Amino acid sequence: MVDIFRALGDETRLRMLAQIFQEERCVCEFEECLGLTQSNASRHLMTLKRSGILLSRKKAQWTYYRMNPDFVESHKNLYEYLKEELVKSQTYHQDSKKFAEFKQNNRCGC
Repeated sequence: MVDIFRALGDETRLRMLAQIFQEERCVCEFEECLGLTQSNASRHLMTLKRSGILLSRKKAQWTYYRMNPDFVESHKNLYEYLKEELVKSQTYHQDSKKFAEFKQNNRCGC
């Protein structure tokens, strides 16, 4: 439980999680849309993965992250709380717009 709350105790990781609630995301999307370096984005995503919140898969040179269904099942109340609360922040709406533009323009090719 400590690992989960430690992982959730960072604003950048919460911003990432809010976007992953929408759909699976590639590391390059976080780099571009949240203004992170590749190593910084990967470090934050690995923290969420190690805590059991996320799963990842590789496709060619890209790594994609999604919600771990086991986490969702085991922590339903926490999952629902986060899903409901994270969309209320101003940064969520700004980030969502950036992600939508990034996806529409297919800037990465992932």
